[in-house]
Amino acid sequence: MPHTPEPEGLDPVPPPHLVFYVEQALLGALLLDPHRADEASGIGPDSFSTAAHAALYRAIASLPPPDAAEHAKNTRWLDRVLAAAREQARGLSPSYLHALIQVCPWPSHAPAYARMVEAEHARRRLQAAAERLVHTVHDASLAHPVKAALTEADALTKVVDDIAHRFPPRAGVMPHTIKTAPPATPYPVGAVEEERMLLATATAYPSEIASVRWLLPDDLVLPLHAGLWQCLVALDRRNEPVDPVTVLWEAQQRGFMDGGNEPGEVLRMLAEPAGSVEHWGERALQRSLLATAEHTARRIEAYVGDRANSPFQLVVGARRALADVSSVRVRWRHSTKAVPPLQRRPEVTTRARPPTTRAARTVRSTRATR
Repeated sequence: MPHTPEPEGLDPVPPPHLVFYVEQALLGALLLDPHRADEASGIGPDSFSTAAHAALYRAIASLPPPDAAEHAKNTRWLDRVLAAAREQARGLSPSYLHALIQVCPWPSHAPAYARMVEAEHARRRLQAAAERLVHTVHDASLAHPVKAALTEADALTKVVDDIAHRFPPRAGVMPHTIKTAPPATPYPVGAVEEERMLLATATAYPSEIASVRWLLPDDLVLPLHAGLWQCLVALDRRNEPVDPVTVLWEAQQRGFMDGGNEPGEVLRMLAEPAGSVEHWGERALQRSLLATAEHTARRIEAYVGDRANSPFQLVVGARRALADVSSVRVRWRHSTKAVPPLQRRPEVTTRARPPTTRAARTVRSTRATR
């Protein structure tokens, strides 16, 4: 038989997923033996992947089942199902209903088919919730992006909990390893400059470092910035002098200057403070929270995309991913308890500032620990 070429200008129609055939088998079983509808628990019209299948199931579930003997003799009940389903899906035909009956292997397997349909519906629900979270993270029109993202993360968590209720996780069942890592999103415009001001301000006013213990090096977008923040925290905890030179020396001792970073450039960056450490720290943590939320959603999407993952495995993988959001959320709550507005400070230069002494550091440390 000669091959018929695809019409030019039209994309080829992808073949349906396996669940499409499972839905056909289930609907065929219910059309052939309507009394088995009570056995197909846990699903509803929205559990089906196509509008036609959803309309058929809604019609079957809404109509009273026929007398078994009468149903075996005529198609009256099937005609009523078709008429009711056509109100939502006008393209349905009597031949399709008969085709569904023909493709059903065993009507007695209807409960197993319903469980498969429910599992695939859970996958689609998880996918949709993850997509909404990603969309929210990138919605620049939101006045309170963190609040909106956390709301969507909570909605995603509720979906996971509902799936776990329907498909309780099994001990030792882990999801398949993600073959491709979620794509990295470029950091927002202005993030680098704000982090530079954070580091410079913390260097000029080390007494403020203790007030932002909720900020971690991983919250910063550049590895050099993360390393310098780690140095600042370490010097502060050891009660040692903090200035651009001591920070740079600490960075060298920790290997953060091995990536080709120019010491002079770092010194100049650390000598330009502005605003308050709390303000820039909150900004950095906000970016970190949104990035974590997106990464979590991408991981869940990757788990969902692997159809070898069962609902049990999806629940385990999704909960492990959402734990990252919960961790950042706790730190965000600490950071927003009393965050001062951006303040104007007098310009501070390393040369004009008197050297930091041990005694001065001791007084600051004693005050911070009260």
